[in-house]
Amino acid sequence: MSGPGDYRPGVGIMLVDARARVWVGRRADTPGEAWQMPQGGIDAGETPREACMRELAEEAGTDRATVLAESRSWLHYDLPLELAAKLWQGRYRGQRQKWFLLAYEGEDSDFELSGAPDGPAEFCDWRWLELDALCEAIVPFKRDLYARVVEEFRPLIDRRRT
Repeated sequence: MSGPGDYRPGVGIMLVDARARVWVGRRADTPGEAWQMPQGGIDAGETPREACMRELAEEAGTDRATVLAESRSWLHYDLPLELAAKLWQGRYRGQRQKWFLLAYEGEDSDFELSGAPDGPAEFCDWRWLELDALCEAIVPFKRDLYARVVEEFRPLIDRRRT
């Protein structure tokens, strides 16, 4: 049983291309410039790695990627109080996530933002961002978490630069 002090278990995906740019999507349910990397909950009986690949397919419309790394620990963020009361029936204060670094192996034309078969599209637009521009483009309540993800994965991403 979960309560309002709990964190929803989930995964986050840092998808990078051969130029070491990071894929971000603009949230379809939020007006303005609300960009984020793909992320989502872990279904019952699903491993974090399985959830990672499912979420990538649902949110970005492709699975043309290879896992390069997994975060050493679970990272979390707190939702602003007004969002916490609305999302997930108010059961969670935020998310606890296992993050994955993935190398993108497809073409830009492979991305399809139509969403999961049982739900609306998460994103209405997408773009590649330079690693150093990532945190600035993200909603403020996720910036600390994103900075930790960038710090952990940066050495691997820097090796990918071509």
